[in-house]
Amino acid sequence: MVRDLDRLVDAVVAKVQEELAAPKAPVRPSATPRVSGASAGAQGVAPVAGASKAPKPRPDLARVIDHTLLKPDATRDDLRKLCSEAMTWKFFSVCVNSVNVPFCRQMLHGSTVAVCAVVGFPLGAMTPNAKAFETAEAIRAGADEIDMVINVGALRSGDYALVLDDIARVVGAAPDRVVKVILETSMLSRDEKVIACALSKAAGASFVKTSTGFGGGGATADDIALMRGVVGPDLGVKASGGVRTAADADQMIAAGATRVGASSSVAIVSGGTGGAGY
Repeated sequence: MVRDLDRLVDAVVAKVQEELAAPKAPVRPSATPRVSGASAGAQGVAPVAGASKAPKPRPDLARVIDHTLLKPDATRDDLRKLCSEAMTWKFFSVCVNSVNVPFCRQMLHGSTVAVCAVVGFPLGAMTPNAKAFETAEAIRAGADEIDMVINVGALRSGDYALVLDDIARVVGAAPDRVVKVILETSMLSRDEKVIACALSKAAGASFVKTSTGFGGGGATADDIALMRGVVGPDLGVKASGGVRTAADADQMIAAGATRVGASSSVAIVSGGTGGAGY
């Protein structure tokens, strides 16, 4: 069984590398939101028109943003502010630690803003059963979406069976819910990113996502383009980590992202520049 999976992964990697090397236009999902300003190529940076002028507000970006607060010392006042901002700007969701799901669900009652819970966050070094249990608890508390952290150590050790089982257990515990798999791309080689995307797709995940924001590095246009190339149009791709301006968001969307995770969401849509932190 494990040997068969190893052979399958090797075949997938070889096929994907062949396809990515071929000169062709990047694959874009039909569900990609149309936002103004996303005009760069998959590998390029979005051009800045009138660079000397002050950035303009970009409320059109709001519905691709998961407004994020994952700091361990986040207070109820911080969460209340997060939810208020999400409703004011109409962000797609708030993304919070699972313990904060009930409070945010209550704050967002009657709004269009979804609640996204992180699972196995930020290390991913938990058992598949533990992640599945946390997922079920988060959904019971009102989570609409789950962002789970992959088992990075297992992936880098070549234990693909464990990685596949880990993701599949979370997907199984979240019926009819969107599950995003956080790869922590800054810790992975190119081949490992390809394998992680392939395993996420095989396990039934809805999205692949770049980063936790806690592991160093962050989203890059190259990684987004690679991930989009592997998963094709069937899965979403979420850019997370270091997206602090509308230009950053445009660059990620141009490369193939369909969702952006940011704690600087208000700065992004209002024409400002956010600071570091998650």
